[in-house]
Amino acid sequence: MRPVLIALLGLGLAGCVARTAADVVTFPVRAAGAGVDAVTTSQEEADRNRGREIRKQEERDAKERKRQEKEWRKAQRQAERNR
Repeated sequence: MRPVLIALLGLGLAGCVARTAADVVTFPVRAAGAGVDAVTTSQEEADRNRGREIRKQEERDAKERKRQEKEWRKAQRQAERNR
């Protein structure tokens, strides 16, 4: 009974050791991959950021156009008063 138990424990530990060795070997690759992902921008992210930038620019343009129209109306009212 004891030899069978020792053999089973040995096989179980061998699996743990093999798994740990595999984790240790693949860790630098996973870490490098995570670093590259953090530094680079995917096409989807670039498209999303560009869309956001365009929307913000359109909002600024609309706000400026509205301000200019308001100034123009004010100038028209003053011109009519001065006649």
